[in-house]
Amino acid sequence: MTISAERLHHITNRFAELEARMASGTLEGEAFVQASRDYSELEPIAKIANEIRDMRLEMAELGALSEDPEMKAMADEELAALRAALPDAERALAIAMLPRDSADARPAMLEIRAGTGGDEAGLFAADLFRMYEKYAAEQGWKVETVSLSASDVGGFKEVVANIRGTGVFAKLKFESGVHRVQRVPVTESGGRIHTSAATVAVLPEPDEVDVQIDPNDLKIDIYRASGAGGQHVNTTDSAVRLTHIPTGLVVIQQDQRSQHKNKDKAMQVLRTRLYDLKRAEAHGAEAEARKAMVGSGDRSERIRTYNFPQGRVTDHRIGLTLHKLDEVLAGPGLGELVDALSAEDEAKRLASLDS
Repeated sequence: MTISAERLHHITNRFAELEARMASGTLEGEAFVQASRDYSELEPIAKIANEIRDMRLEMAELGALSEDPEMKAMADEELAALRAALPDAERALAIAMLPRDSADARPAMLEIRAGTGGDEAGLFAADLFRMYEKYAAEQGWKVETVSLSASDVGGFKEVVANIRGTGVFAKLKFESGVHRVQRVPVTESGGRIHTSAATVAVLPEPDEVDVQIDPNDLKIDIYRASGAGGQHVNTTDSAVRLTHIPTGLVVIQQDQRSQHKNKDKAMQVLRTRLYDLKRAEAHGAEAEARKAMVGSGDRSERIRTYNFPQGRVTDHRIGLTLHKLDEVLAGPGLGELVDALSAEDEAKRLASLDS
């Protein structure tokens, strides 16, 4: 992929203009915030563009030197090294210029729900949540549980958590879908392998300004929280059910003893789900184009299988199988899958620029 001299000139000129504006001291308020954002986005692109321009200039100079018999051997050697390095630099620039998902830098809300498989599905949902917790700890992210519904055997019927840190959504956005497990359940006395599933959803978290919720669009129900077996978690009416009338979305929150805290958390979940709907509508065409790359992200789509008897994990979207199930569930192996999915997405988007 060759980047034209005109494109390089445009990038470096645009960055120089931004530098001058930032140094002028005339920018204030929203204008300064926007210029700072543009500067931070363009800086790594401009750096690579300058490197490519310098490489091309040096190649031209070395080409002239190679006509001198005394300098030819040295010039040809340096010229060969630059010719070998230039395609990598141009590819790096093309990748840096790829359109970014505006939500990539955002924190995310992780939702895991037990699917088919009864108690075993709940145990698997808990395994997945611990896997993401360990991966998040490796990345230096913070995980905060928003709501948790435990099963009778120690699994999770459903768990919702916030994950905050650098580039959370960018790394985890391809985890949405149906995760399938094949193993002998602890409750199975005959040693037969069962197949169960859990659904994962990773949603970017919006700021309050991204999603404005009209109070008139909400139906709020307050009731007494109850636990397993109908036992009351507490003796106050603290559980909150929010119904967003225009979309029909319903959020129930009862983990906290405070009605106020439950309402705040329910609003946070509702805002995130509304933002997800908003993004889906805005990126409908783009989502179709990406569907063949690493899956649609639809929660009904089976994306990965964890096979315990054979100790392997297979991601069906990119045909990648890792024979390191323990490492994946412990966190480090998951990073290998995340990186492979991101690389595949990147490669497909680069290819689409050439077509």
